Amino acid sequence: MKEWISLNMTPGVGPRKATQLLERFGSAENVFHATRSELESLRLRAETIESILKCEFHEKAVDELNKVKELGGDVLILDDGSYPYLLREIADPPITLYVKGDWQACFDAPCIAVIGSRRCSTYGENASEMLARDLAEHGVCIVSGFARGIDTAAHRGALRGKGKTIAVLGTGIDNVYPKENAKLVDEILGGGGAIVSQFPLNTPPLKENFPYRNRIISGLCLGVLITEATERSGSLITARLAMEQNREVMAVPGNITSRNSIGTNYLIKSGAKLVQQWQDVVAELPSEISSAILPPKLDEKAAGETSSQQNLAPAGLSENERQIWQRLSADEPVHIDSLLESSSLSFGDLNRSLVSLDLKDLIRSLPGNFYARKI
Repeated sequence: MKEWISLNMTPGVGPRKATQLLERFGSAENVFHATRSELESLRLRAETIESILKCEFHEKAVDELNKVKELGGDVLILDDGSYPYLLREIADPPITLYVKGDWQACFDAPCIAVIGSRRCSTYGENASEMLARDLAEHGVCIVSGFARGIDTAAHRGALRGKGKTIAVLGTGIDNVYPKENAKLVDEILGGGGAIVSQFPLNTPPLKENFPYRNRIISGLCLGVLITEATERSGSLITARLAMEQNREVMAVPGNITSRNSIGTNYLIKSGAKLVQQWQDVVAELPSEISSAILPPKLDEKAAGETSSQQNLAPAGLSENERQIWQRLSADEPVHIDSLLESSSLSFGDLNRSLVSLDLKDLIRSLPGNFYARKI
C-alpha cells in the first residue's frame, strides 16, 4: 500500500507516467526496485528518478495512510479488488483513490454524472435538482464535481431523493472547496454517499487539478448528463472525456437565447441524447439495468393524468400559498412586485405566504426579491 501512495505523491508522476511505470515493472513495489538506467529509459525527469531511487515519500506515505484512517477514510489502489471497475477501464486511471463514506455501496450502484455550469440559471438549477432527485429515487447514484451551481444542485437533488451521491473533489478529501459547501459534505456522508479524490491530503484547489477530477467523474459512470453549459464550459471537456471513455453523453435542451444553453444545445446537435425526464437517462443504460428500473409504459390516458398531476399544487397549502405557488414557474423567476400585482393579496399576506413556502422547501428565494418554484 505505501508504495502506491508514495508513487502517487512522487513529483512528475501523473496518471500517464504511472501507467507507463506499472506496464514496465508490473507493480508499484517493483518500481521502487528499478535501477537508474531502467528509469532513465522511460524518460522521467531527473528529480523524479532521484525521488524513486531514494524512496523519498515512503515514510510520508505511511503517515498519510494513518491520517486518512483518522479522518474515517480509505485509500484504494489500482490492483485492489475494491477499486471501481468502470474507472479501471479508462486510459491511465488514477493509481490511488482517497475515499470516505459508504463508497462501496455507491460504486456498486449504477452511476450517472450530472454536471454543468457554475454560474447557472434558475432553469438549470431546477432541472439538475429534479433529474438528480428522480434518478436517485430509482436507485441511480448521482456523481458530480462538488462545484458551485449545477454540481451542488445535483448533489442536493440526490439527497432530496433519499439516494446516494458521490462528490469527486479537485482537492484532498480533507479540504472542502468551495467553503460554503462544508455542510453539504456532512449531508452527503450522512445520506450514505461518498467523497472521492485522487489527490493526497492537504492538496489545495489548484486550477490544473480539475481536468484530472473530470476524468474521474466520467470514468466512474455509465453516462454523463450535462444540464447547462456555456460555450467554454469545463463540462464540455468532461463530455469529450466521456466520449473517449465510451460513456453515454446526454444533455438537457435550453433556451436558444441563453448563453448557458449554448453548450448543451451544441451537444444535442452533435448527437448527445436529449433528456427531458429521468426515464430518458435510464433508457440509455445497459438493458439489464434499465429494464429493472423503468416502469411499464403508461397508456396515453394514464400519461396525460400523470402530466396533469405534476401541475397540481402540493397538498396542505393554505389558499394564499396555493395562489402564490400557481403563479410561480420553475423556469423563470418572478419578481415580488409581479406577484403582488397578479394576486389578490396584501403585501403582508404575500410576504408571509412566500416565507411559508420557502420554509416548506417548495420555492427558491433569489436575489433581488425574485422567486421561483422548486420542481
